[in-house]
This record gives sequence, structure tokens and C-alpha cells, in this order.
Amino acid sequence: MDFNEQLNNYSNRTQQLKSQLITEESTKTSLIMPFFQMLGYDIFNPLEFCPEYTADVGIKKGEKVDYAILKDGNPVILIECKSCNETLDKHSSQLFRYFGTTSAKFCILTNGIVFQFFTDLEEVNKMDLTPFLEINFENLKDYQINELKKFRKTDFDSDRITSTASNLKYTSLIKDFLQQQIDDPNDDFVKYVTGNVYDGPKTQKILEQFSPLVKKSFASLINELVNKKISSALDKNEDSESVEDEIIPKSKIITTEAEIESYYIIRGMLAGTCNVEDVTYRDTESYFGILFTNNNRKPICRLNLDRKNKQLFIPDENKKYERIYIDSLNDLYKYKSRLIEVVKRYI
Repeated sequence: MDFNEQLNNYSNRTQQLKSQLITEESTKTSLIMPFFQMLGYDIFNPLEFCPEYTADVGIKKGEKVDYAILKDGNPVILIECKSCNETLDKHSSQLFRYFGTTSAKFCILTNGIVFQFFTDLEEVNKMDLTPFLEINFENLKDYQINELKKFRKTDFDSDRITSTASNLKYTSLIKDFLQQQIDDPNDDFVKYVTGNVYDGPKTQKILEQFSPLVKKSFASLINELVNKKISSALDKNEDSESVEDEIIPKSKIITTEAEIESYYIIRGMLAGTCNVEDVTYRDTESYFGILFTNNNRKPICRLNLDRKNKQLFIPDENKKYERIYIDSLNDLYKYKSRLIEVVKRYI
């Protein structure tokens, strides 16, 4: 089983177990320890994966961090654990205290579902308050898998991780900021954009007029970019179609150009509501499914485009589907607000 499959299995495991795990200890045993075992560490060897590691802080003795990953007897990663029912927002202060007292260059704060990775980018030997990487197994992204691979025992290289941590941290913060502006542009951002396109006085009335225009322009731009990718993907598919027919056995499941186009249309419509990377598809023999965060428990809609009467299926709050007949893919735009409502239930 490759690493990606292991991560997918772990993600499914968190969904299955989180309602049953009430305490921090049960979270450690059922989620956190298996996670680090998946990264290749011997979780039953205290010389490598040490529980209750002593990290004395100043005059306070006997301070312990939940786990420390050791290399040549020295800690390289400190791990602080919380119950999977707790959020991590207010717990980084513990790691902040421990960080400067050991030789570890990395700290991980986790509840078994969300993993926050910290280091000292802003001031040497003083842990940053903001993680340079945050991984949520309810919303795992492709680029995060590559970053997580760097923490496997066989791949761990402190200098290599540190060299890319700064770009990773600030890229993530910039993306979060831009996503916020796409969803709901603040006054300063609207004023900045307006100042670059409007020569008249920037009165409050003018800014109020421009605010919805900025939001609409973002959505329109994303749609245009998505449509370009549709055209590119379809062109590539046409170029390789004849070669694929010769060398690849035909599968019972054939993803059609219409299905791919419908996916990009729906992805574009949802761009202002969620991160477009979270809108994925899964093809089956009976229908083409659009999912949120690639989770089959979070369906956005289903489509059946292989027959004369094209059909769109939209789930309600109880996952019961309403069948809607459509004449063409352009009809999908009529149901934009319905699809946005579905996604908002998962956010």
C-alpha cells in the first residue's frame, strides 16, 4: 500500500472513530500513535518515540510533553496531543514554553484529525505562534501530502524542511487572505482595487458600489480560468484518445467529455463559496458524482449524462436526491444557488 492510500485510509479512520473517542488518551491510542506509525516510527520504542518526554521550563521541573521523536538520543520533534473533540486554537502556548528548552526544531500540535506544524522562522529558538503547515484530514489537499512525506522517518531532513517552511507558511497565509477577500472583500481591499480602476473621489458611497463588483469580478475571473482548463483538458483528451484506445483495455467505467465539462462548470460556480480544490469528482458505473473534499459522505450532486434524458440529482439535508431533467449542460447554471446551499452544509 503506497503512502497516499495509507493517508486515505487514515482519513476514513478519523471519520469512523471520532464520535467514539471522548478522551485525550483514547485519541492518542486510536489515532495519533497509528499516524506516527504510518510515518515509519517505532511507536513502541521509547528510544525513538518517547512518551511523556521531560521538557523542564525555567524553575518549573517535571514539565512533560506528550511525545518526543528522538534521533541519536536527542529530540527532533515535540508532539502535544489533545482530544479529537477539542479545537487546537488555544493550546499552542504549551508547546511555546517547551520549544526553547530542547534541541527540537519542530513541534506538532494535534487532535488526531488536525495537525499543526511549528518551527522558529521569525525568531531563533522561539516557536512561531502561527504554524507553517496545517493538515486537516477532513480536508486533505494534494500539496500537503508532499509536505507530510518530508516528516516520514526515512525522509526526515531538518534543514530541508526548514528551507521550505517559510514559503509554505506565508503562501498559506496569503491564500487564506485571498480566499477571505473572494468570499467577502473587506473595506481596505475594496479601496485598494477601486483606487487602481477608478479615478474619481473614493467616497463611502463609491466604495459601497464597488464592493459587490469586486466580489463578482473575482468569481468571473475564476470561472474564466476554469473554462480555459476545461478547453485544455478536452484538447489533451482528444490528442491522446486514439493512443489510449490501442494500449488500454476498456473499463466498464468511462468518464466522458461531457462529464468532465459538467465537473468544471460546477466547480466554477462554487468558486466563491469554497476552495475549488475541495470540489472533486468520482465516476461510477451508474452515475457521475461531484463530492466535497473527495468524501462520499459529502455529495454535492450526481449526474447521469449518458442517456437521452440528461439528469441532475441534488441531495437534501437527509441525503435524499431530487431528480431534475436538463436539456444541456448550460442548464446546470440554473441550479447554482441550490448547489451552493449543499456545499454550505459541509463548511
